[in-house]
Amino acid sequence: MMKKSWGWAGLIALVLCLSVTFLAGCAKKSALKETALVSPESRPAAKASPAPSKSTDDAAAREKARRDQALREQALREQALREAAAREAAERGKKEAAARATAIMKELQIPDINFDYDKYNLTPLAQSILKAASPAFVKYPAYKLVVEGHCDERGTGEYNLALGEKRAEEAAKYLVDLGIGKERIKTISYGNEMPLDKGHDEAAWAKNRRARFVIFPPVK
Repeated sequence: MMKKSWGWAGLIALVLCLSVTFLAGCAKKSALKETALVSPESRPAAKASPAPSKSTDDAAAREKARRDQALREQALREQALREAAAREAAERGKKEAAARATAIMKELQIPDINFDYDKYNLTPLAQSILKAASPAFVKYPAYKLVVEGHCDERGTGEYNLALGEKRAEEAAKYLVDLGIGKERIKTISYGNEMPLDKGHDEAAWAKNRRARFVIFPPVK
């Protein structure tokens, strides 16, 4: 009886083992099947970013060209403004320099001085005129001066040329004594060749016995 019981127990154990083996095989096949279903070949491919379209590239290129053109135009406008400002400043500088030069020349003007008949010494009035004029020449040392000597029509031409030279030299010497550099002053005589008044009376002759002063600005 005992022997028969052991036979049944072995049979039951064998059936259980076969059942476990069968179930394990089924589970493995199921797992392999699921793995195959999700294999890389069967997975959906990731969507790639769409490539920029040609119209987008063209729009970007046009926008860049527009910006570059705007920058070039702005640079040209700024350059034109700078050039206009420079021209205006140069023109203003020229006008200011011309006005300054005119003012200086006016300040340096010396009225004619007159002499007595057949004389070359300076009268008190002539001396006062030269004294009043000298400070401006000391102030502007770059300016030079020519002193012209003149005579009335009486006397020979040769005599009047010599007398006119003495009158010019006397006025120049007086200006040098007042502080004006000798190298800045030259003299010339015109005798009776350039009368201020072409009359033939004492009033005309008195005007023609004179020294005239010509100012020369510095050479640029």
